[in-house]
Amino acid sequence: MKLATLSSADSRDGRLLVVSSDLSRCMEASTVAHSLQAALDNWTSAAPALHALADELDAASGSGTVFDQSAALSPLPRAYQWADGSAYVNHVELVRRARGAEMPDSFWTDPLMYQGASDTFLAPHGPIVMPTSDWGIDMEGEVAVVVDDVPMGATREQGLAAISLVMLVNDVSLRGLIPEELAKGFGFMQSKPSSAFSPVAVTPDALGPAWRDGKLHLPLHVDYNGAPLGRAEAGVDMTFDFGTLIAHAAKSRALSAGTIIGSGTVSNKRDGGPGKPVSEGGVGYSCLAELRTVETLLQGKPQTPFMQFGDTVRIQMFDDRGQSIFGAIDQRVVKAA
Repeated sequence: MKLATLSSADSRDGRLLVVSSDLSRCMEASTVAHSLQAALDNWTSAAPALHALADELDAASGSGTVFDQSAALSPLPRAYQWADGSAYVNHVELVRRARGAEMPDSFWTDPLMYQGASDTFLAPHGPIVMPTSDWGIDMEGEVAVVVDDVPMGATREQGLAAISLVMLVNDVSLRGLIPEELAKGFGFMQSKPSSAFSPVAVTPDALGPAWRDGKLHLPLHVDYNGAPLGRAEAGVDMTFDFGTLIAHAAKSRALSAGTIIGSGTVSNKRDGGPGKPVSEGGVGYSCLAELRTVETLLQGKPQTPFMQFGDTVRIQMFDDRGQSIFGAIDQRVVKAA
């Protein structure tokens, strides 16, 4: 089952749609729930009813209306909680190396996680609006899950069982602001503005064999200014699966239905070294910070600037038939008025 959200004059949470498997058509789901959050609040009863609508939509080729990805909001335009992990420790190691920070051994056994701003999310085809490009604007291609209610102290298995939906993420980061913020010892705030999620959220069962062991085993396609930047395998080098990340977030508190948990930047360690660009036969990078770190290691200094006004990023994932699963996050950096 695939779900999306369009804007609504009546609610900041938008209105809920069921989307066909091939993303070509959609159907209003107001008979079940007015918004995705409302459906998640009653997921046990809402999910079967939404599945029935999805089956009806897929069975009748002429039913529904055309689904326009560019009009979609993030599936949850806002959320009660957005907690982003850093499950790909190779990414952590490379980015820390870039700023001369050591990597503690505990990072391989205890997940990193920060609590991001969740009161507003960017539309997947909406702009990344910034007042200046001097802050080191970067994209981060990630996978995320939306959970049902999770009790405090949940196990990994309970975390996995609570996963209701899967999405893609562009976790926008301001690299130039990160070092001073972290030096304060109190975490991210200004350096982590609003993120964008894929036009469509997908139930794990709709992902077939690609969803297993709490991981999504498919390449994440990240294109920068129309050229391939990353093709990293999301199921490879993921040190902590989603069950582990959810259990980590729930160690000292319950998680409410609609909480979003992110994987962190998808990153692979290949060829016994820091990795190769896609143009050289490698899987590339899901963010510019990794590319710049590799450039520094190989050439003494970074060659690629962070995102400038007018630059674009496109993030998506395809099934084994070449069909886009979640739709595309397609954004341009725009100067604030």
